[in-house]
Amino acid sequence: MEKDSLGEIRVPAAAWYGAQTARAVINFPISGRRPDADFVLSHVRIKRAAAVANNQPGWLEDQQSQAIIAACDKILAGEYLEQFVVDRFQAGAGTSHNMNSNEVIANLANVALGGEKGVYKPVNPNDHVNMGQSTNDTIPTAIRLTALAKLPRLIDAVNSMADEYARLGAAEEDTVKSGRTHLQDAVPTTLGREFNAYAWTLRRAAGALEACREPLCQIGLGGSAAGTGLNTSPDYARRVAAELATLTGEKIRPADDLAAQMQSMHDVQRLSSAIRDVTLELTRISNDMRLLASGPRTGLGEIQLPPVQPGSSIMPGKVNPVMFEMLNQTCFQVLGQDAAIGFMTQAGQLELNVMMPAMGSALFDAMDWLTNAMNAATERNLKGLKVDRERCKAFLHASVGLATLLNTEIGYGAAAEVAKESEKSGRPVREIVAERGLMDGDAFDALVLKAARDGHLD
Repeated sequence: MEKDSLGEIRVPAAAWYGAQTARAVINFPISGRRPDADFVLSHVRIKRAAAVANNQPGWLEDQQSQAIIAACDKILAGEYLEQFVVDRFQAGAGTSHNMNSNEVIANLANVALGGEKGVYKPVNPNDHVNMGQSTNDTIPTAIRLTALAKLPRLIDAVNSMADEYARLGAAEEDTVKSGRTHLQDAVPTTLGREFNAYAWTLRRAAGALEACREPLCQIGLGGSAAGTGLNTSPDYARRVAAELATLTGEKIRPADDLAAQMQSMHDVQRLSSAIRDVTLELTRISNDMRLLASGPRTGLGEIQLPPVQPGSSIMPGKVNPVMFEMLNQTCFQVLGQDAAIGFMTQAGQLELNVMMPAMGSALFDAMDWLTNAMNAATERNLKGLKVDRERCKAFLHASVGLATLLNTEIGYGAAAEVAKESEKSGRPVREIVAERGLMDGDAFDALVLKAARDGHLD
């Protein structure tokens, strides 16, 4: 039995958490999902940094500070992670998770000092582990630190896919094919140009993600309750930020306005928006890949994706573009997380946005899901992609879009007549041009290749 301000409550004997966490477990049986692992570690880093910062001016005694630091180091090494048990949908602002951290760290510290679990002496969860802190400033800071931890993995996944498209682009720079606009035949292009465009777009998206890093480094820790700095030691905001910079390797610094970092989730929304932007591009690219791989007989079939599993329980031999189907589905889920973050960003009121626990969870899911999905699609499909150059060539010569190349030779009107005849008869433009004495076949082929590669005919 433990006792808090509401009275007595049973706490599991094996637990390292305490009364307030036990109440939260009872109150919030919502998703069945425990907190994100990176988030747990980020929050513990804050507790460790605070123990150092509060010891420097003598507010926290050496014995208490060292015991808290040692407890945090155990958790940061991967121990006791199962003791963080509060559901992702919980009390507003994340008070329950904050107390979960405070109680686990306090119990570990006290036992190490010869005390007992649940008897909070000489280290108290609120007075010592939470010294100079509030849920108001630790949770939004932990969300920022978690995003900073996940961001390099996401950027690497985007760049890895871009690199693979660039490799394919270089390999297929001379693979001429029919372009398509409005899903109709258009002027010739190359498969290399298509792939290189995907690479450029993804690298630009990676740059937009990277631009979110610096604002996330501006933390509100030290604002305590409502950004007032209440009960914080002298120069605490600067000292705790410096300690976190050392712990994380990021350029952490106090925000110019600590209260604003509790009211506003703008920087989280900005990152979510950048993730949405890359997700929209990935959705489009995934759709293209599925179209280009459609077939094998009745679709485009210009590329072949590696078969990673049987595609049907009833149709023998069927193989589907499952990795890009998976990526599409993941993208749609990520877009849903972004929508939820948007709603929660505007739901803040006065001095605090209390939607932070679910907002953080949505952001973390979006980052992890997209990272994993992109890596899987790159490794399992893009790296084994093959091109059917003969099929590209066949479609190219069957395309009425080739008549466009004649504009500068015979004028738009006459070229349109060639296109109409090709569409009506099914005969290639090349054959009609040669028959009418406009250009011999070899010259026309050279014209097509030059237009596809260079984009101009002079």
